[in-house]
Amino acid sequence: MGAFDGLNISGSGLDAYRAWMEASASNVANANTTRTAAGGPYQRKTVVFQELLDVASAGSPPTGSGVSAVAGAPDGSPFPQIFDPSHPDADAKGFVALPNVDPVREMVDLTAATRSYEANVAAFGATKSMLIKAMEIGR
Repeated sequence: MGAFDGLNISGSGLDAYRAWMEASASNVANANTTRTAAGGPYQRKTVVFQELLDVASAGSPPTGSGVSAVAGAPDGSPFPQIFDPSHPDADAKGFVALPNVDPVREMVDLTAATRSYEANVAAFGATKSMLIKAMEIGR
């Protein structure tokens, strides 16, 4: 493990949790959107984390080098429906399909992502401090 690997790992965590926060914020912002450009109600966005591995030398296992956030599959949960025949997006029976976004769940996800982001900031700062102290020792 190199001297800057800790910074790279924390940086990848910052990027991944930022993507999660952006997806949650988008979900909250569109919690009442019943018509999108693609047609139909807004579909909840998800983010999937994927571990990044460094290829190791022959005979040794690969080592972790961080995480990346990839756009996950759209949430396939059903769209809740309400009866409102006066709504412009109502079907022939008078039902309106609402987005499959639960604002409470999104706020919990947003809080978890924020706390994880803050933990990565702290880890980045601690690694930076250790590297600075190590350089001071070498003087």
